[in-house]
Amino acid sequence: MKTIWIINGPNLNMLGRREPGVYGTQTLEEIEEMILKKAEELGLKAQCFQFNGEGAIIDKLHEAADAAQGIIINPGAYTHYSYAIRDAIASVGLPAVEVHLSNVHGREEFRHRSVTAPVCTGQICGFGALGYLLALETLV
Repeated sequence: MKTIWIINGPNLNMLGRREPGVYGTQTLEEIEEMILKKAEELGLKAQCFQFNGEGAIIDKLHEAADAAQGIIINPGAYTHYSYAIRDAIASVGLPAVEVHLSNVHGREEFRHRSVTAPVCTGQICGFGALGYLLALETLV
């Protein structure tokens, strides 16, 4: 059975309370339940992680090289400036899909550029929690 790791970055643990007009009212736990249910329907095993620190995200990406067959990552604000996370995604050699709940291209200009997307299979943004489910389908 194919294992997919879902790695969420900083502040995503605050979903449901944090700027609901931008990020919606679902909590991270509710989104993770949706992901796990969809993964099971697709015959996948999914594991969800959330870290606020850059180093923890990098460590988990390194672990994925030997434990997963694909990655879904929402690097949060690190998307726009973490070359270290970019390099970690590239180094593990796994298909990865970058997901953002909001349409980052329709927001503040600094959010328009992703340094991590170029080393991912693709980027899904602006569809809320549905983006994670689309990413699972992509990795099948």
